[in-house]
Amino acid sequence: MIEHSLLIVAPSPAAAADFLPRLEALGVAVCGVVTGDQEAESAMRELSPDVVLLDERGPGNASSVTRAETLRAIRRVAIVRIVDEPARARAARRTANEPFEVLSTPFSNAELDSAIELAICRDDSSALEDRFFALSVDMLCFLDFDGRFRRLNPAWERALGYTLGEMISLPFIDFVHPDDRERTLAQNSLVQTGEQALGFENRYRCKDGSYRWLLWNAAPDVGQRVIYSVARDVTERKQAEAERELLLFELQQSHTEVKALRAILPICSYCRRVRDDDNYWDSVESYVSKNTETKFSHGICPSCMETVVEKEFRSLPGDTGVA
Repeated sequence: MIEHSLLIVAPSPAAAADFLPRLEALGVAVCGVVTGDQEAESAMRELSPDVVLLDERGPGNASSVTRAETLRAIRRVAIVRIVDEPARARAARRTANEPFEVLSTPFSNAELDSAIELAICRDDSSALEDRFFALSVDMLCFLDFDGRFRRLNPAWERALGYTLGEMISLPFIDFVHPDDRERTLAQNSLVQTGEQALGFENRYRCKDGSYRWLLWNAAPDVGQRVIYSVARDVTERKQAEAERELLLFELQQSHTEVKALRAILPICSYCRRVRDDDNYWDSVESYVSKNTETKFSHGICPSCMETVVEKEFRSLPGDTGVA
């Protein structure tokens, strides 16, 4: 049995009276019966029902959906709409995201019972969805195919500083960094054809004029012409990556400079010995042999032959200078 209070909103007392025995047989507790819009709105505030049975049969109910939404705006409540429309026609027109249960006449008590149960379940599920939407740390949004936000969660306000109303009032592309707009629109077009966006990154403008990097995952509902998206603020990660790249570049530059300095070979101006990396002074031959594959073969150049060797020969005892 249903353990929820129910409010009947009917076009007349006679119409409302038709429901009372049926609801009593189902064990549903009726907390009130009203016949006008003003009475219904007052009853919503005063009686706080869990379920509203909204009888829309007969003339003058063209705006019944609006009436149902008005009641839900006063207090979140499960609503069952009773309509004259044939069930088959109604099923053909029904949308997946309709927040109300609709019962077409004629209907049995069992069908009425099921409609009330489904309305309560739908309302509970919708309440959980709204709570998840409101509390999510990531930025959630529904984006229409025409390029405007249909729904945003409060995380957007925290990240960018705009009110949700300000963001919904403008095309989404207005918030995208000018340098990212072309590829963002290209990605958006691909998603509208049925593809998913996974790990897409772009920059969004904040209210203070700064930009934040966002990481997107998105999937389309082509039938409803809407894109469901999750965005995560990765600005700090991008900044850390940029700092790491700069540090790596500076280290590479320093390494290049060190290599250039090491290419300068210290050599003594007097003895011509060379200083190695361990600050040890060695002969040129020894240094080159240790650090390269070069092998030395010794000879005498013509200049040294003339100025040194021949001079030494001439200075030897007994040298007459005659060859």
